[in-house]
Amino acid sequence: MIKIASLQMVASSDLDTNLRSAEYLIAQAADQQCQLAVLPEYFCLFGKKDQDKLDIQEQLGHGPIQNLMANLAQKYSIHIVAGTIPISTNDPHHVLNTTLVFNPAGEIICQYDKIHLFSFSSGGESYDESRVLQAGSKLSSFDIQHQDENWRFGLSICYDLRFPEMYRAMGEVDCHILPAAFTYTTGKVHWEILLRARAIENQCYLVASAQGGTHDNSRQTWGHSMIINPWGEINSVLEAGEGLISGEMLKANLLDVRNKLPALQHRTIK
Repeated sequence: MIKIASLQMVASSDLDTNLRSAEYLIAQAADQQCQLAVLPEYFCLFGKKDQDKLDIQEQLGHGPIQNLMANLAQKYSIHIVAGTIPISTNDPHHVLNTTLVFNPAGEIICQYDKIHLFSFSSGGESYDESRVLQAGSKLSSFDIQHQDENWRFGLSICYDLRFPEMYRAMGEVDCHILPAAFTYTTGKVHWEILLRARAIENQCYLVASAQGGTHDNSRQTWGHSMIINPWGEINSVLEAGEGLISGEMLKANLLDVRNKLPALQHRTIK
């Protein structure tokens, strides 16, 4: 058994305020005896313009945001999936949208750079992450040993959710983790359906950590952070606002689903 927390935020355009909110939620997760806490996409900054990401970019392994996450992981003796942090590239006009995983020793044990960049235009809303983000190219997963059990986690970010082939390519994992900032418009129609589908298809837990509210840049995000079990049932959900949900994940439940319905073994196209 391992206990995990999904942290939901309504991040602002002020870095320091967001980092204080993140620490408060991580401390709550630690108080609930969680071994892993997941922050949402853009937890450190929800800027007023795309280029704001460039102003807080950090070199991998160095910088105040990464230092804080490392220190909090040590302080609270918890693994932290640090939503997304803008990591520098060789192009001064583009950064990577990067999830970093910190272990309780404060070490980075996994890096995932968002592969699929969101673009949407309808009814006055217009987004194009490629304006300032550089797409990643490598899949990423990591392991946690807890109570003599090994847990394998796959990483994806927000828009990646729409590409099931990515999850298949990661192979069998025990839990997929998805930091996100789904728009209200797309989220109210697609979010739950896609999350449950990825859990059902891969017969694994899925933990989604979202932005959930109206931000000071007037953008509205859908929220509904969720913990979903391998049968596709929603174990816990936080609809809106800042807060957290937590829950225990049991290997016995995962194996029971895979034994009763051995769909992963029946795959013929790989």
